[in-house]
Amino acid sequence: MSHSDRSPPLPRHVAIVMDGNGRWARKRMMPRFLGHTQGVDAVLKIVRACAERGIDYLTLFAFSSENWKRPQEEVSGLMELVIVAVSKYLRTLTEDGVRIRIVGDRSRLSDKLRAAWDEAENLTRDNRRITLSVAFNYGGRWDIVQACRRAMLDGVAPEALDEATLSRYLALSYAPDPDLFIRTGGEIRVSNFLLWQTAYAELYFTECLWPEFGEAELDAALADFARRDRRFGMVKDAPAPAPAEPLESA
Repeated sequence: MSHSDRSPPLPRHVAIVMDGNGRWARKRMMPRFLGHTQGVDAVLKIVRACAERGIDYLTLFAFSSENWKRPQEEVSGLMELVIVAVSKYLRTLTEDGVRIRIVGDRSRLSDKLRAAWDEAENLTRDNRRITLSVAFNYGGRWDIVQACRRAMLDGVAPEALDEATLSRYLALSYAPDPDLFIRTGGEIRVSNFLLWQTAYAELYFTECLWPEFGEAELDAALADFARRDRRFGMVKDAPAPAPAEPLESA
């Protein structure tokens, strides 16, 4: 097979910061909440598009641990929207072979919302086509701290705590690290999302607001990813280092 016949490299795991719902609504003189509603519809399209392209893991930043600082009315509306979205789309996602996993601190969530998340996880736990992780009340720093605490509670000795061990306690321990990190909405920052896991992710920022992010925008991000030269700190095709000269005795 010639090089031109090979399929372009595909990320196994894509992580997305879904930004721009409020601005999308404001541009149309609509309440911010309608932007979030439109954003939920975009989620379904992107989950299906990723599954069709053979991506194994998709992680979406739905609600950060800093989002509690938003107006109470907006926060309450978001919580209610999640419950409605689960009931609206859960059957469809289940039939599409999507496994849903929720990552984040559930302690601050209502019983009703926790029940909705439990239902989504339980109903889809045997699905294998694509794993959709929803980061909700999640923060990258929170994730590292909770991983350290759990390791300590398990009695992991300080000298035994290495990167591989700590990784097993992180919220996304079941998934490979993201290969591609996408942020919509024009902002160029990671906003405390998957700080540990994105150490070597390729970053892709787009002005496109999340409700307008569809298959064409996803394909543009994937095409950009395929052009990246991923070295993970190494130098490709570098000659092997020469053996060290023996030290001369004094």
